[in-house]
Amino acid sequence: MNKLAQPVSLLLFFCLAGWVLPVHAYKEVNVSNGGTIEGKVTFTGRVKKRTIIPTKDKSVCGGMRKVPLIIVGPDKGVKDSIVYLRKVKKGKAWPKQETIPVLDQKGCRFAPNVQVIRKGKFAIVNSDPVLHNTHGYLCKKLGKSCKRTAFNLALPKQNQRVEKNMKRAGTVKVDCDAHGWMLGWMQVVDNPYYAITGTDGTFTMTDVPPGKYTLVAFQGYTGGLEIPLTVKANELVKVNAQLKK
Repeated sequence: MNKLAQPVSLLLFFCLAGWVLPVHAYKEVNVSNGGTIEGKVTFTGRVKKRTIIPTKDKSVCGGMRKVPLIIVGPDKGVKDSIVYLRKVKKGKAWPKQETIPVLDQKGCRFAPNVQVIRKGKFAIVNSDPVLHNTHGYLCKKLGKSCKRTAFNLALPKQNQRVEKNMKRAGTVKVDCDAHGWMLGWMQVVDNPYYAITGTDGTFTMTDVPPGKYTLVAFQGYTGGLEIPLTVKANELVKVNAQLKK
């Protein structure tokens, strides 16, 4: 085997074996000429609701209720949509993190039910006096095809806490095997350019290094969409991300 064919063969072997080749970690640098991305996530379709009928632990989980699958304001802005930039190699420093993120379970609901965490450790907590089996699934395509288990933990005791380590970026759908109506979403990110929209659906990202990027807007009911954009030095980029079902 010649010298050129050998590394190609090794690369093919790793891919066929299902191994993930290492990628360069995000690098923090001084961004003196960064741009700003401002946008709004909207939804113009009909807001559907799902009926939740607790079949067990009703004293903790509550009674029958209807909850919207997407929270939309009067101006069509989507609350709690996750927005992030993909594959950013370098840029501003990560925000300071005093404690690791927490995924709690209170009243048979995930708290928060939508959150963004950086790669690394986070804690799963059961604040309820009932058994929860917290099950996270990795999603392949913008919140779709969520089948591969990321974590699966039984927490039978109140105030029980277990730490897990998320090693790769991606969307994670979370449910409870003991209470099938529970639903939450986590976005694991590998760079600090992300946001969760407020009640009016707006978001802002600052100190973005000049360059070409892909912005992703995601919501659990609609899935996500990708928007290519170019950020220029010291300029403002406005984005309208319209989710569809």
